[in-house]
Amino acid sequence: MTYTELARRAEAAGISLTYENFRHEIVTVSDETLEALLAALEAVPAHAPATAPETTAPAPDPSARPVFPGRRSWGFAIQLYSVRSRDSWGHGDLHDLAELASWSASDLGAGFILINPLHAAEPLPPVSPSPYLPMTRRYTSPLYLRIEDIPEYRQLSARQQARIGQLAAGLRARNSTPDLIHRDAVWTAKREALEMIYQVPLADDRRAALERFRAGEGQELRAWASWCALAEQHGPDWREWPDELQDARFGMAQAAAGKTADFHAWLQWLAAEQLAAAQQAAKDAGMAHGIIHDLAVGVHPGGADAWAHQDLLVRGVSVGAPPDGFNQLGQDWAQPPWNPQRLAEAGYRPLAELFAGALRHAGGLRVDHVLGLMRLWWIPEGMPPECGAYVHYDFEASVGALAGAAAAAGAVGIGEDLGTMDPDFGRHLAEHAILGTMMLWFALEPDGSPMRPGHWRHGCMATVGTHDVPPAASYLAGDQVTVRARLGLLNQPEQAERASAERELEQWQQALVREGLLEEGPRPDPAAFTLALYGYLARTPAVLLGVSLADAVGETRTQNVPGTSTQYPNWQIPLCDGAGEPVLLDDLPHRPLVRAIAEAVSAIRPVSQEPADAGRAE
Repeated sequence: MTYTELARRAEAAGISLTYENFRHEIVTVSDETLEALLAALEAVPAHAPATAPETTAPAPDPSARPVFPGRRSWGFAIQLYSVRSRDSWGHGDLHDLAELASWSASDLGAGFILINPLHAAEPLPPVSPSPYLPMTRRYTSPLYLRIEDIPEYRQLSARQQARIGQLAAGLRARNSTPDLIHRDAVWTAKREALEMIYQVPLADDRRAALERFRAGEGQELRAWASWCALAEQHGPDWREWPDELQDARFGMAQAAAGKTADFHAWLQWLAAEQLAAAQQAAKDAGMAHGIIHDLAVGVHPGGADAWAHQDLLVRGVSVGAPPDGFNQLGQDWAQPPWNPQRLAEAGYRPLAELFAGALRHAGGLRVDHVLGLMRLWWIPEGMPPECGAYVHYDFEASVGALAGAAAAAGAVGIGEDLGTMDPDFGRHLAEHAILGTMMLWFALEPDGSPMRPGHWRHGCMATVGTHDVPPAASYLAGDQVTVRARLGLLNQPEQAERASAERELEQWQQALVREGLLEEGPRPDPAAFTLALYGYLARTPAVLLGVSLADAVGETRTQNVPGTSTQYPNWQIPLCDGAGEPVLLDDLPHRPLVRAIAEAVSAIRPVSQEPADAGRAE
């Protein structure tokens, strides 16, 4: 095959032949990569249905516009599993979320809580820790259920309630330690409790509510519950199941013959009730938006969504990111991408349904790596991340799906658009009133100096960091270099990395001094530095300000180090302070830095009701 023919086929399939890297160099995609991606795109799934996928969502409305905040608000950004209370079972839950929302709104004036994805993982241990590599993006992990809030719990016998009390006590003892989150132990205990409660007959009104839920969820719930039932028998990777069960249609029919699938559908009904209760608690406490959910980029290739939607997802490739200044080896997220042609044939309705489901009990939705609605970095199986290429989607349709779902829910739409942003795509997001995101450590002027507050975008959620970088106190100590050096993730000498980090830190310290937020002099203590950073955010025109709860309690450990799996305890770190002592939800009202940061970001300033400038700095 000549290069000209290969290039023509690749371009026709939406594969970019070149891309601009983080050094602003033009890189040409190799023939090997192009050939591998074309082969994956053109492959016919062995078990794809002969008809278009069932969907109830309307076609995306290109004129739909989500809620654009009428005034500035701030809120805590949290990893919910890490935020434990004295009553939670060693793992933050939806009752904790409701309590945090109520307290932060009524006592501190918060307008929202931004949470990590709550997507469901495997139905049996071992339970994968990453919220960004779920088995489904459509349903909620029952790990987040508060057992005692289930109405039928109160109908258990005294002996059964005593047994559940024993299970809870063992896990609550872990809340007073800084030990890692032990999801397997939590789920084993909660599963035992839930199986007891499942045997309690439902009252007529409760039975009717469950049936309405099942009918409303339709095929998607049947697929998830069936996958769970089969995964308990054959393991959590459908690609290793008996051949006949790899066909989702046959597998769902087989699972329907047992009772286990009904149990997993019931769990999702309970989760939906507790999600709705958390959002209602937030709104009742006066929050402008309430709970803002997070949607992962994709799903596990062996999980339920990949099984049920084999016709819509591409096998033999995974999604990731090319090398950049922070992740210098690139990233492979091990997730299959949407097939752009099949998605177009379905009118982008599967994407619209996904967004609508995520917004059902939410005041907003943050879409991780929103640039993926325009293009995704595809990596052929067996190749390193740098050997990928960008594959394009119809962003008019994909953004329309997000905007339409948010508009229908009366919610805020937020796109995590960190990184190299295509100007046309940025304008398109702004035209649809979808907010962007800005992160302080990456907010730089063209000369590389810290971006002045007045140059930040108006239509965005501004934060100091993300879950992928160290908390502010740890950044001050240079842990963004220390941790990556220890894990072998640097591609230049550690000394050079440290010198660069030191220069960056010095520039930010001087920027804080210029704003009158720090005194000129030696390196500040972590609390003063963190407070000054949030004071800086408050001087930007950003319409939403996200306050990391980890920053506010002085946490020093990073939640996630991109490019690692077992080398680092990603997504397993409970909320602790700078001394490594656990911080419980009950303790937050007594933390001085929490209150000081809340005061720093609470200055309410009017913002335009008209989102036409949503993508521009003021």
